[in-house]
Amino acid sequence: MAACIEACLACHRSCLSTVAHCLKLGGHYADAAHITLMMDCAQICVVCADFMLRGSAHAAHLCRECAEICRACEVSCRAHAQGDAVMLACAEACRLCAEECDKMSA
Repeated sequence: MAACIEACLACHRSCLSTVAHCLKLGGHYADAAHITLMMDCAQICVVCADFMLRGSAHAAHLCRECAEICRACEVSCRAHAQGDAVMLACAEACRLCAEECDKMSA
């Protein structure tokens, strides 16, 4: 569980900082759907970590939802990246979080 919590918190941080990065860059990076998805991902990740930290019986099914949103965010970050290192790092954080959440929800 500790690895999943850490992955969720890392993904939360990455998504929030990447939103700020994308808004500074503007253009296609600041696409509303992409920004909304990163914000959704950041929020579900921190909520998921909270549920696991307090030992909630609902953590497993929340992890399933978190993994789904993280995968969508990874795809969006890779599609918008155009080689941008910050975007690619966010995509990787999302991928790792989805993997850990899949383990927790199994």
